[in-house]
Amino acid sequence: MSIINWREELFPYKQATDELYIKFNSIKKEYIDLEQHSPIELVQTRVKSIASIIDKSNKRDIHLTKVFEKLEDIAGVRIICKFVEDIYKVVQLIRDRDGKDLTIKEEEDYINNTKSSGYRSYHITIKYKVITATGAKEIPCEIQIRTMAMNFWATIEHSLRYKYNGNMPTHLREKIEACAEASFKLDTEMGTIREEIIETQKVIQIKENLVYEILKNIQNLYYIGKIEEMNEFNKEFIDLYQEGDIEKLNKFNNKLHTMATLYKVSYIG
Repeated sequence: MSIINWREELFPYKQATDELYIKFNSIKKEYIDLEQHSPIELVQTRVKSIASIIDKSNKRDIHLTKVFEKLEDIAGVRIICKFVEDIYKVVQLIRDRDGKDLTIKEEEDYINNTKSSGYRSYHITIKYKVITATGAKEIPCEIQIRTMAMNFWATIEHSLRYKYNGNMPTHLREKIEACAEASFKLDTEMGTIREEIIETQKVIQIKENLVYEILKNIQNLYYIGKIEEMNEFNKEFIDLYQEGDIEKLNKFNNKLHTMATLYKVSYIG
């Protein structure tokens, strides 16, 4: 049997997950910078360990020399969303990239087609091209898209299934299935107040961005020697912040911005 150079074989899988991590987080950042609700809450990536690859190849009766041809989930990306509705927005974002920087091979909707265990998630298997030192390679990758509640349940269920080697006691399996339904009920109830939550978070994000701009402008004015006015600016900012009126904060920021422009301050990023 030929020896597998695991480090060399797994390197492009790590490169693929690293690049996908950056791309999906860039999408999230774009939504936030535009002060819009991001359907992406969190991005996680992993490359299966050698032990996990061997275990899976044994379970599927795949010869080790064929694992990189047969297994399509060695590279994995998990996208966590706040709401079920966001999952399908992320799915569409990925579909929009099909044929551009990735190729969709398969989609599996375990939300509308829940597994018997209670598992819910949306899976998309893709091919992603990476350019390595030895040339271009197409790497298979499984993208899992789920809510925070679904992810919490799936993490616990996976741990229990691993502990009992797939033979979970009946009473425990029944409890975990009941928890899956309770978890999905939480997602459903949260969906009924989704718009109100999004609006609240949008206001918070606008305020956070505004505070950042104000503090940046105050700092810039400090650098050009307007030290005598710093205490006045800081006191006014604190008073306005505690008052919580975004319109007044915005006017205050415009005043600072005008002063900074007048004194030709170069903004600090």
